[in-house]
Amino acid sequence: MLVETTAGEGSGLSDAQYIAAGATLAASAAEVWHRADMIMKVKEPLAAEFEYFRPGLVIYTYLHLAAEPVLTRKLMEKKVRAVAYETIQLANGALPLLHPMSEVAGRMAVQAGATSLEKWRGGKGVLLGGVPGTRRGRVVILGGGVVGRNAARIAVGMGAQVTVLDVKAETMDYLEDIFGGAIETLYSNPANIEEVVTRADLVIGAVLVTGAKAPTLVDRTLVGKMEKGSVIVDVAVDQGGCIETVRPTSHDHPTYEIDGVIHYCVPNMPGAVSHTSTFALTNTTMKYAIAIADKGVARAAHDDAAFALGINCYDGACTYEAVAQAHGLEYTPLASVLG
Repeated sequence: MLVETTAGEGSGLSDAQYIAAGATLAASAAEVWHRADMIMKVKEPLAAEFEYFRPGLVIYTYLHLAAEPVLTRKLMEKKVRAVAYETIQLANGALPLLHPMSEVAGRMAVQAGATSLEKWRGGKGVLLGGVPGTRRGRVVILGGGVVGRNAARIAVGMGAQVTVLDVKAETMDYLEDIFGGAIETLYSNPANIEEVVTRADLVIGAVLVTGAKAPTLVDRTLVGKMEKGSVIVDVAVDQGGCIETVRPTSHDHPTYEIDGVIHYCVPNMPGAVSHTSTFALTNTTMKYAIAIADKGVARAAHDDAAFALGINCYDGACTYEAVAQAHGLEYTPLASVLG
């Protein structure tokens, strides 16, 4: 196993700890790319890393290809075997490798939103929990899945007035079971979205369509109807976002303003809590990494249907239908590629 030197420092892990675990240190990321048969990352490859792509190379990471047309085509052109954490899917629909980062991002979304609401950051100066004699902050969460549920947990804990919108009755039933009267649930349709978003202090985008681009639920016109100083945090930004006005930002410059509304749209929110995120993620990713290393991608896919769904590109073919549809590419079923 090759590890780039100092790669773990941001998560509180030293080179010595990697060596003690049996790893070999590489002097640079470039050396890892050149020498390794499988690259294991956290986020999708950067444009500067495309030059390292080669036929048969396995890349195992979060890819979010439905929002990355250039990366998708480059992976296909170079015949890379690309395995996406976020589309490995169990028979019951669960996404085991997306789950821990969704938990982190959902909880962080409320923290980031609460901070962005502070007046000196451009927000309207509303405290989510309020104090006696003042109104509580109004938090609207679009989507009641793992991100939405964890966002609701933190928002309720901070004392906010919380509304969660979803299209699944069973999701709303579950949320009301666990939160009781602490939240309100509404069916996600244009009328309900407009009613609650225009009054919200904080809107959290938490919509997920597995492997596909997120649907736009809030358009530019509706953003313009929000009160000045309100805040949007779109956790779905790495899948294109569910709010029309979002674009990816960075931890160094996390926010921007449109029509007086503060937008916080960092694709890798869990990176801000790197120690927690590293252990939460590797707890789930290592199982499949070991399977790839021991068996190769083809045999691992044959043995595990959940893992097979994670293969988005294989030897020049796009093997994940939602990605092919997003970019107008030919979809090739994985079984026909693997023979």
